[in-house]
Amino acid sequence: MSEETKDKNVEQPEAIALVKEWGMLQNGLGFKSDYQYIPIIGCIEGHSVLPSETKTTKYEHLIPQLIAVEENPEIKGLLLVLNTVGGDVEAGLALAELIASLSKPTVSLVIGGGHSIGIPLAVAADYSFIAKSATMTMHPIRTSGTLINAESTFEYMRRTQDRVVEFIISHSSASREDVERKMNQTGNISNDVGTILFGEDATEMGVIDSIGGLKEALIKLREMSNGE
Repeated sequence: MSEETKDKNVEQPEAIALVKEWGMLQNGLGFKSDYQYIPIIGCIEGHSVLPSETKTTKYEHLIPQLIAVEENPEIKGLLLVLNTVGGDVEAGLALAELIASLSKPTVSLVIGGGHSIGIPLAVAADYSFIAKSATMTMHPIRTSGTLINAESTFEYMRRTQDRVVEFIISHSSASREDVERKMNQTGNISNDVGTILFGEDATEMGVIDSIGGLKEALIKLREMSNGE
């Protein structure tokens, strides 16, 4: 067995383990890239562990990845690929704040869906794309489990929703009035409050910058990292 074959046999199990554990390809299985690619899929898992049959993105896994993007001098930019139903509000906002605070260029691409807390994650990037067929559900925050019927509880929920709204309008071209109206709209979603935004709806509203796919996202990221 040649030395080259031995090296490949060593690298391949490590690459497979990385996919299983993190759901991502580091350097494209041996492909050298100047950019980091991070998928945000399924449900954003926060402080509580979700059932094993639920596809999740664990925020404690993404935090060190985002720090590595900032710290690693070989990484020139970050591409986020989102297909998420939303999830834990605090975990989602924590990740969004980290993404927004990166000094390196960031681009997000919503495919399939970028629902609920997925919207702040999408707009946290310096530039955002959405596939024409993708959707984003904008609705008031929800809670599950035991709810104490006290004025302070509802005040906390109101202020938490304000945090989400403020983040969206601070990192996109959407207006507060439009965001709040879409969040609280009735009749658009069966048995629920809120609005489903298709790709063109999201761009017309100013939540997302452009319609596009992987090609457009990578072109934009390279332009930004090269100062064009």
